[in-house]
Amino acid sequence: MADEKKAALRLPEESDDPVDAGMAPSASSTRVKFEIYGEEMIEKRVKASGNSGRVYLPPDWVGHKVKIIRID
Repeated sequence: MADEKKAALRLPEESDDPVDAGMAPSASSTRVKFEIYGEEMIEKRVKASGNSGRVYLPPDWVGHKVKIIRID
């Protein structure tokens, strides 16, 4: 299992916050915590590309599985 990458969304077990209860996030709380296990991490800014966005990654990452999390 060391080769597999795991991602887990960790939320408190009991909370009155609508985000934790599975409801739409309120204006005051729109962030959640992710705990991710992986091999490498890169932080980059998304560039415009036609009608979407693009992030360039190192060539040795080609063929590997990645997860993207928007942080701002």
